[in-house]
Amino acid sequence: MNFKRKVLSAAAMLALTAGAAQAQISGNVVKIGVLNDQSSLYADLSGQGSVLAAKMAIEDFGAAKKGIKTEVIFADHQNKADVGSQIANKWYDAEGVDVIVDTPNSGVALAVNQITKDKKKAFLVSGAATADLSGKACSPNTLHWTYDTWMLANGTGNAIVKTGGDSWFFLTADYAFGHALERDTEAVVLKTGGKVLGKVRHPLNTQDFSSFLLQAQASKAKIVGLANAGGDTTNAIKQASEFGIVKGGQNLAGLLVFLTDVHALGLEKAQGLIFTESWYWDLNDASRAWTKRFAAANGGKYPTMVHAGVYSAVLHYLKAVAATKTDDGTKVIAEMKKLPTDDPLFGKGTVRADGRKVHPAYLVEVKKPSESKGPYDYYKVRATIPADQAFRPMAEGGCPLVAAK
Repeated sequence: MNFKRKVLSAAAMLALTAGAAQAQISGNVVKIGVLNDQSSLYADLSGQGSVLAAKMAIEDFGAAKKGIKTEVIFADHQNKADVGSQIANKWYDAEGVDVIVDTPNSGVALAVNQITKDKKKAFLVSGAATADLSGKACSPNTLHWTYDTWMLANGTGNAIVKTGGDSWFFLTADYAFGHALERDTEAVVLKTGGKVLGKVRHPLNTQDFSSFLLQAQASKAKIVGLANAGGDTTNAIKQASEFGIVKGGQNLAGLLVFLTDVHALGLEKAQGLIFTESWYWDLNDASRAWTKRFAAANGGKYPTMVHAGVYSAVLHYLKAVAATKTDDGTKVIAEMKKLPTDDPLFGKGTVRADGRKVHPAYLVEVKKPSESKGPYDYYKVRATIPADQAFRPMAEGGCPLVAAK
């Protein structure tokens, strides 16, 4: 009888201990919300691919085996800051979402960044580009994972000016992302001895670029810098070809180009484009193996660097949840900064105090059709930019979290 009591008592203690640990996870589930463009110009580079990437991270982490219950939901922010804000507020307040991930569109991301800070949740940005997320708008609740406008500007702008492209005209998406990319690239062009002959801003999701391209032609600038992304970039490149811009002696600089853009354009039109990426599926054996799994579950479509960033960020987030035994946003983000990053796609790295995830970047050139060996074999890597040079020095960003350091 005494033995039986001891066994029951031990079992009760174990149950209490497990219950106490589980109680640190709100609602007994880690709820991940993928907030992105599901239906418009950024859907291919993020969209459902990012939802898949998040689920793959959960599977590879082994969350279920570790006793961490997880759930992934998603929503379309329609590239509108007010819509994104409404979704974020509803998710945090009524639906128990612990962390929001991805979120291409810098205007939406900046709005969600503030909401996340106010509600002390967690925000892992893979899709948005503005470097302000680890600069003046940095937050103890946000990490900026994959790439940013400073990385793109310094990688691509620097290389092009140094090889003779010293006069620029900017074709810029008229919202936070485009403005930041134009600003950061212009600074690099001027710093390296180039000049900016003009700029024009176009609405998001523009179908007709003719008036903007005519201005670019009239400027006689050697380089037409495309400070836009997704469907805007591919439309601009297609129509520039029709206007004979490259044949006329000007060159296009894609300041943010994704694998999906090159796929949509085809190598015939995209060949020779030079731009900066933070990840490419064919970098190494680990990237290739992961891509094979991703494509098999994604209708044969290959992943972009945004998808890779979602996977990497969610994997690291779950490691921090396991280490802290909580899904408290502020605590988990702090732990993510302490823990070294290590995953199959980005390898080993760090997260800085300003929330910037640091890893190498790659200057790539689109292959000629004759150089491609198969589907999605689109890039040749011209240069690897080391991690300590790929992103803006922390002291130069104006982040309040590091201002005193």
